[in-house]
Amino acid sequence: MSPLILFSLMLHFVPTFQQFPRLCTTREALLTKECCPEWEGDGSLCGMNSGRGFCQDVEVSDQPDGPQYPFSGLDDREKWPLVFYNRTCQCTGNFMGFNCADCKFGYFGEDCSERRESLRRNIFHLSRSERIRFISYLNLAKHTISRDYVVATAPYAQMENGSNPIFSNVSVYDIFVWMHYYVSRNAILGEPGNVWRDVDFGHWHEIRKLTGDMSFSIPYWDWRDAQNCDVCTDDLMGARSPHDENLLSPGSVFSSWRVLCSRAEEYNARGVLCNAEDEGPLLRNPGNHDRNLAERLPTSTEVEFTLGLSNYDTGPMDRSANMSFRNTLEGRSLLGMHASVHVFMNGSMSSVQGSANDPIFMLHHAYVDSIYEQWLRRHQPSPSQYPESNAPIGHNGEYHMVPFMPLHRNRDYFISSKELGYEYSSLLDPAQRLSEYMHPYLEEMQDMWPWMLVAALVGGIAAVIIAAAALRVKRRNSRGITGRSFKTLKKPTEVINNIHCS
Repeated sequence: MSPLILFSLMLHFVPTFQQFPRLCTTREALLTKECCPEWEGDGSLCGMNSGRGFCQDVEVSDQPDGPQYPFSGLDDREKWPLVFYNRTCQCTGNFMGFNCADCKFGYFGEDCSERRESLRRNIFHLSRSERIRFISYLNLAKHTISRDYVVATAPYAQMENGSNPIFSNVSVYDIFVWMHYYVSRNAILGEPGNVWRDVDFGHWHEIRKLTGDMSFSIPYWDWRDAQNCDVCTDDLMGARSPHDENLLSPGSVFSSWRVLCSRAEEYNARGVLCNAEDEGPLLRNPGNHDRNLAERLPTSTEVEFTLGLSNYDTGPMDRSANMSFRNTLEGRSLLGMHASVHVFMNGSMSSVQGSANDPIFMLHHAYVDSIYEQWLRRHQPSPSQYPESNAPIGHNGEYHMVPFMPLHRNRDYFISSKELGYEYSSLLDPAQRLSEYMHPYLEEMQDMWPWMLVAALVGGIAAVIIAAAALRVKRRNSRGITGRSFKTLKKPTEVINNIHCS
């Protein structure tokens, strides 16, 4: 089983990118194996004095794992998070977070009692201002050091079992990149070059916290039947550079992005973790990919076929599983779905461990999540379909998701997105979908209304001024013509005399 389903499910909150809380990476915290920071609101551990939570021992499932990873006690991610911590905050009610300072997904307010549903939209149904806001927020997250979290840049053993903490500061967005790397990286078995590749521990509101915009949610890219990367434009995710087909256009803010954790083979050869340092520019060359791996982007027919599969998983619950929804969606079968989009992007997105460096990763996984949500609503699977035991390591239902802090169990998210406080515009009823389709146009008209009103007002004033000026000229001309007529007319006697003289 892979990180795909639950990892993408969590992307709505991208990033509550929870990783190692900064307050829990001190020598003292690692040696005591306790991550129960104070809540600033009352100064008590886990906000205990305010009834938000309490510090308790971590309980880890003892159900057997599948045979895909035949080791024990070699990897920091096994029985997460016991290698690092055996006591963490357990939050109560609607509170959540490493110190119970936040609200559960879908809840807001000081006491987390306000229930609110967010809407995740097709990126092409965003108004111009919403697109600008989305791109700006991603860029802000990329260039803002995370206040709450840091990343591990060495295995626990190299930290001398906690005596020598080795963590690094990275940006809010790069916390997310590192998490995807960490859950999908190979297991280090000892000396350099000795790794186990068939392992994948992964599953996945800090952008909201960063910006203060509680209405923000990640849009999705509906790539069905697309002939090319239609989100690869400078006003969205970045066009191709005219100077180098592997780089992004200088007209895109993403052309300045730098990647990290993208050199898996180098880390394996050296027997180290990604050190979270700059590894060069973001790469992308959509469509110029290896067509033996993926012929094209997925089609509507392939998506519908996948949705028709009633079993969440089958057989050994790994890459060899046939005719299961999870396996077909992930692209392990001939109907490449999730994986084929990564391959098609042909750049940073094609690196399994470093793929989150490309912000298209978010749009892609958001759409994969919408397919997962549609499958849940169509088949309404029993919770028992999610494996309790014998799944690949890290994926049993009661196993804590790696590398989340605070802790979340896999089975807790085998539920509808609506229970987590968000909906997809593609899954609304027809009348609401029509409203969503019209949304960008109506919003742009609303944005233009003040200017249209000013223009109409200015135009009206101008028309009055022009009309008044024209009337004044007309009157003046009228008086001028009348005056000249009286001056040129002669007295009757003068006329008669002139006639006689002639």
